[in-house]
Amino acid sequence: MASPPGPALVLGLRANAGQFALLVGVNALVGGMVGQERAVVPLLATEVFGLQATSTALTFLVGFGLAKAITNLAAGALADQFGRKPVLVTGWLIGIPVPILLILAPDWTWVIAANVLLGINQGLTWSTTVLMKIDLIGPARRGLALGLNESSGYLAVALVAFTTGLVAEEAGLRPAPFLIGLSIAGLGLGASVLFVRETRRHAALDRAPGTSMQPDAPGGWRRMAWRTSIADPTLSAASQAGFVNNLNDGLAWAMLPIVQTAAGLSIAQVGLLSAAYPATWGIAQVATGALSDRYGRRPLIVGGMLLQAVAITAIAATSGFWPWLACAVFLGLGTAMVYPTLIAVIADVAPSRQRGAVVGVYRFWRDLGFAAGALLVGVVAAAAGASTAILVVAGVTALSGIVVAVRMRETRPARTGT
Repeated sequence: MASPPGPALVLGLRANAGQFALLVGVNALVGGMVGQERAVVPLLATEVFGLQATSTALTFLVGFGLAKAITNLAAGALADQFGRKPVLVTGWLIGIPVPILLILAPDWTWVIAANVLLGINQGLTWSTTVLMKIDLIGPARRGLALGLNESSGYLAVALVAFTTGLVAEEAGLRPAPFLIGLSIAGLGLGASVLFVRETRRHAALDRAPGTSMQPDAPGGWRRMAWRTSIADPTLSAASQAGFVNNLNDGLAWAMLPIVQTAAGLSIAQVGLLSAAYPATWGIAQVATGALSDRYGRRPLIVGGMLLQAVAITAIAATSGFWPWLACAVFLGLGTAMVYPTLIAVIADVAPSRQRGAVVGVYRFWRDLGFAAGALLVGVVAAAAGASTAILVVAGVTALSGIVVAVRMRETRPARTGT
């Protein structure tokens, strides 16, 4: 006797609320894995391992950025071929050794190795939670869905960064802060194995046409990679903006804690500053993602890149906890305008059956910005000082916003449902 058919698949936030909420929680745990490092690892470089050269201290971020960028390419293609859930679970398995290596590291090479694994973990887990939410939500509320996804991740980055800063102030830089990361990895793995359901079949229901690629258009991965990276003005503008956004996030992650400590701030204050930026970013993304659904993607992206440039310039021009806190808030607001909106642009035009691959190409360029930012900041800071390096990043960010204004077309789909 044949088994009764399962429930019909339906797209939309309301119809998939339970699984969507679970994925929001899982992505918060993904963000927490990065949060364990934001305030502490840059200080390990100078205070535990005695690294004096900024360029050497930033090598951990180069390893993270390269690993995450390359993994994003593989994650998207693997998720299309084998399913989202197996890729998600594999990412959590790779993440478990990260805090252990950071606790036990006898020298800086172990920290670099841990960050390579963290990059792979983030590439697999964050990519798949993004894809799964896009699969479930359908085209009409895509900006909101991605805003919720990125909000959960970066609020967790902020919360864990703040918490590990406080723990490090009281108990030292190791091992206590990284025990939090070990707990996060265990929770993420357990939730993904036991409760997350596959969403690849939902993607097959989404056949909304895009602005530059027709649904399920012929052409292999290389063709789509070329269009996303170079040939299509809208997609390539989004890719370069993502690259520059994470370039300046690399500055905030790897260099600013060192600058702030050198200016006399306590570890707890550095932890709060490290948390304020992603916290603002995380809270505001829900609103900015929804605004992009209503008013369009392009205005938010252009405005967000220019606001980031102003905030970064102000960081170089000011000093002290309170001015830097204000700069962190404005930098977070600018990033919130950009981050979910850029990936919504990519999702708007990606063919549904190849969505993972196209999103993976975008995320490759975006997360390559971490490595590029670390290299750029390290080289310029060594040659001309930290303030000059910060101003250079501000200039690159402003230029990126201008490129979006010139090249990107609006991609927001018509509002047809929930």
